[in-house]
Amino acid sequence: MKLRFLGKDSKVGDCPTLYATDRDTYLVQGWKIISDDPRVKLDIPEGKTAVEVPTELFKHLEKDGLPSGEFRRLEDPLMVLTPGGTYVVQGREVTDPEALSQMSIPDYETVVEVPKAAITALLEEPRGADLQRRAQPAH
Repeated sequence: MKLRFLGKDSKVGDCPTLYATDRDTYLVQGWKIISDDPRVKLDIPEGKTAVEVPTELFKHLEKDGLPSGEFRRLEDPLMVLTPGGTYVVQGREVTDPEALSQMSIPDYETVVEVPKAAITALLEEPRGADLQRRAQPAH
């Protein structure tokens, strides 16, 4: 798998990173999430994992020709907004040795692969069920 670095959101000791691949996917490197994390209730299927990243990481999608990287909708379980204002992204855990050798991954981080089409869909205007959800009064 060939990677193209799009960007990172680096703070001291933290380095969530976004890559485009030659397989029409994105690799999202972020902080490991476990399925029983009390902040986010996830049912993570076998072969998948989840990472937490700052929302600002997705501004780098512009470097791949996508709009600003501001998600107009979220789709559980692919992407969830946490109470702390970060995203949890679920995808196939990356185990490809060639891809992993191109990255620097601390012990507390991992990498997930997400189809480009899935990310693009989240950038589109909401429709259908999303519009109905927005129309419901808050309880």
